Amino acid sequence: MSGAQPLTFVASLPPEEAARANFYGLLARLFYAPPDAALLEAIAGAGDMDAEDGGIAEAWQDLARAAAGADAEAIREEYENTFVGTGKAPVTLYTSAYTIRYSNEVPLVGLRGALSELGLARREGVHEPEDHIAALCETMRHLVAEQKRDLHEQARFFRRWIAPAVEPLCNAIEKHQGSDFYRHVGRFAKAFFDLEQSSFEML
Repeated sequence: MSGAQPLTFVASLPPEEAARANFYGLLARLFYAPPDAALLEAIAGAGDMDAEDGGIAEAWQDLARAAAGADAEAIREEYENTFVGTGKAPVTLYTSAYTIRYSNEVPLVGLRGALSELGLARREGVHEPEDHIAALCETMRHLVAEQKRDLHEQARFFRRWIAPAVEPLCNAIEKHQGSDFYRHVGRFAKAFFDLEQSSFEML
């Protein structure tokens, strides 16, 4: 499944699973395109997170504060300058850029095969390669909320296609001087992905 759809919140799952799906959906939306004023307002007004892991709660609070004082047009320019740019983007959101070790590796072939096995395919009108982090987050949201896949299947996809790129991607966002709002997005994403990784390791 490639490309992020408009943000939708999941309510028909156990609370913990609904929260996971919602966070994957939010990250998909934020990485797919810059947030509009309505989404910024929703993030700012979402309230504190009740989490045992203090790191993700703090990262969420920082993101909410950043959203509260943000201007949608300024963030649009930040997104364009950081992730699109002219020519080569300063920070790429395509995870293969962070995981390819040899010139003959073709991870997209394996990813497309994995998506096919899950019954997922590229949406019409979507042109981005499937390794865009927004597409991968949307796939995880779909596995959790729509297909309700077993945690072991979720873990298999996460470990293979998301986990290897998390640290270098989030570090690239952190280090880019033009990142302001998206620095907070990257920090929250890393905290969330780290929590997912820890949870999957307990299976």
